[in-house]
Amino acid sequence: MTEQSELKTIGLTPAIYCADQALFHVTRGVPLGDALSMASDFLFLAKALTEDAAYARDTDRHAWAAHYLTSMSKALVDNAVKVLPRDRTCAPASKGAGAKAEG
Repeated sequence: MTEQSELKTIGLTPAIYCADQALFHVTRGVPLGDALSMASDFLFLAKALTEDAAYARDTDRHAWAAHYLTSMSKALVDNAVKVLPRDRTCAPASKGAGAKAEG
């Protein structure tokens, strides 16, 4: 079994599209911990920018910056999910069980 510290990105996961073509993508061979750490940093910045966007009425630059940061974060997380081993023994919880637990 592959150690978690040995896992690396597989690459090719698209991040931002331009004219129906991926403009950026995740690079192959980046240690997964580093990639997820970067995604966390991007999301932290995007969160701060969306808060700024809520108050800035004169421009949409904060919202666009947050949009691109969340796009890149999603690509990193999607790429990580493709690499991480899945536990096939766990069955998804039914909707009814979740509703009972919350109520």
